[in-house]
Amino acid sequence: MKALIIEDDKFLLESICQSISEDFEYEYAMDGEEGLYMAEQNIYDVIILDIMLPSIDGYGILGKLREASVFTPVLILTAKDSIDDKIKGFKLGADDYLVKPFHREELLLRLEAIIRRNGNHLKDHVLTFKDLSLNTKNKTVFINDSEIFLQGKQFDILEYLLNNQGAILTKEQIFDRIWGFNSDTTVSVVEVYASNLRKSLKAHGYDKYIKTVRGLGYMLVPGEE
Repeated sequence: MKALIIEDDKFLLESICQSISEDFEYEYAMDGEEGLYMAEQNIYDVIILDIMLPSIDGYGILGKLREASVFTPVLILTAKDSIDDKIKGFKLGADDYLVKPFHREELLLRLEAIIRRNGNHLKDHVLTFKDLSLNTKNKTVFINDSEIFLQGKQFDILEYLLNNQGAILTKEQIFDRIWGFNSDTTVSVVEVYASNLRKSLKAHGYDKYIKTVRGLGYMLVPGEE
């Protein structure tokens, strides 16, 4: 699971990062415009969003995301605790609302709940596709009883595909999700790793399920190309 944290308070940001680090990979932005850009890439499993931000406030970010049909679950985390503030957030499409200060346990439980409502499970470590199983906790992949040894980024791409079965993932989405926004390499590296992933799965006939969508990216499909 990968979270985006949009929070401009350095100390609170550090606290949130520490609170979720055992359960999530995460990236963060301390500015509204940067946070909106990152969120618009639609590569995160959940967004933790502050309201009071420079350049664009949290309400503005949330409204623009929903207008752009980005429906990533959003937890608003803010000191603004009035009923009117909460109603405004929910009307704009927030999934939950947590008032500062917060307890780590409550933050994690609320994140788990909104992720579960959106069809995923924070504590599910095994992803499956036909006879393939991927364990996100111990980083192993099996097809039937045979272990498939994947290098780091190959594993990450397969995990991303498994979490989005039947959906087209653009090369840009894969790059931003796996390599991150601050990577020194280019998006063309995705093609190299996708090719190597297919080679790793070919002996078991599973390479055919990773379909290339010309000009866009890749998708995991139950039938052949």
